Amino acid sequence: MSSGGQVAAQSGNGVGPLSGYRVIELGSTVAGPFCARLLGDFGADVIKVEQKEGDAVRSMGKRHQGRSLYGASILRNKRIVSIDLRKERGRELVRQLCERADIVVENFRPGTLERWGLDYDELSAVNQGLILVRISGYGQDGPYSQRPGYGVVCEAVSGLREITGDPDRPPARVAVSVTDYITGLYAAFAASMALVERNRTGYGQVVDAALYEAAFSFMEPHIPAFHQIGHVAERAGPRLPNHTPNSLYPTQDGRYVHITAGSQSVYKRLVKAMKQPELLEDPRFATPTARSEYENDIDTVIAAWTETLTVDELEAVLDEASVPASRIFNMRDIFADPHYRARQMIISPKDPVLGPVAMANVVPKLSRTPGSVRWAGRDIGQDSVEILTNELGLDQTAIKALAAEDVIHGIESSD
Repeated sequence: MSSGGQVAAQSGNGVGPLSGYRVIELGSTVAGPFCARLLGDFGADVIKVEQKEGDAVRSMGKRHQGRSLYGASILRNKRIVSIDLRKERGRELVRQLCERADIVVENFRPGTLERWGLDYDELSAVNQGLILVRISGYGQDGPYSQRPGYGVVCEAVSGLREITGDPDRPPARVAVSVTDYITGLYAAFAASMALVERNRTGYGQVVDAALYEAAFSFMEPHIPAFHQIGHVAERAGPRLPNHTPNSLYPTQDGRYVHITAGSQSVYKRLVKAMKQPELLEDPRFATPTARSEYENDIDTVIAAWTETLTVDELEAVLDEASVPASRIFNMRDIFADPHYRARQMIISPKDPVLGPVAMANVVPKLSRTPGSVRWAGRDIGQDSVEILTNELGLDQTAIKALAAEDVIHGIESSD
């Protein structure tokens, strides 16, 4: 679909705060590539090692003209070399890349790097400043460590899945790989902290980021509640328990608006906007504690009011009253929204086949050394020759021999 001119041009060309650092990405699917993508967005030189058949992420999401639209974004800002890690010569090439790196990101099952001779002890013996980011389902040790761990499965283990969705239905899921993203974000944060520590000591370290633990950390309010009073958190649908009103409400034209007015000051503004001052006197609704006990009743009253207005009218009234609220945006709303446009939150670097391809801009925004999107995701092995030549010093004869042995791929694109 055309963006109608709402998509910003490519992000700025600033070098970013991680400029000068080298990252080797050995991961696949979402958590590892997202972690490395974050580091690349802020200037790190990311080299992604990819198998001949391509990262599984290239087959996720929608495709257009034979191209992975997801890959265009999550593989952005990365140079891509295709090396077969299942072969000893391939592992030796990757070992050499890791020995020259600041950070290595991997999300294989624990023990895989050890079997390949790419474990931290081996690599750090040559490069004492190396930071190894290890992302796995359940961590590098413990009784579950050898279980295959996908984000949504580990989300179930974390308890987060149990509280997602409506109470009268089975647990729902967010329609993106949210736990992979949470873990990738933690891992990138940890890698940055490890760089700060290395600048003081000269030594690297291992980051152990587990999918289930990252998701479990988002259960923060429910952990002490169970420990102290035995409360087991349950699905609450669109509501935020014990903070009422804070839910979805229907509009006259079939849309929904989420209103958050649990605090007393905001609730008073909402009541004024509704022109129903009696809601401040009714003992069921007069205080935050009382409203939490009668949330069905207050939500029924508010819904009866919101259904008299269209979504545009309702948002205008609530905005005028300074009540936090919003329609539930879909992607069409986002592409048309003036605030997204003003903040340049959608950018469109060029792909050689797709042309400009829209994706989310870099976040968060740094005032002096902002990140940038320098290019969209590249093809499998697109940078193989350049990386093997410039980073490992191989000549054309050696590169062609490796290609003939099926150790490396992608050199045909540079012939």
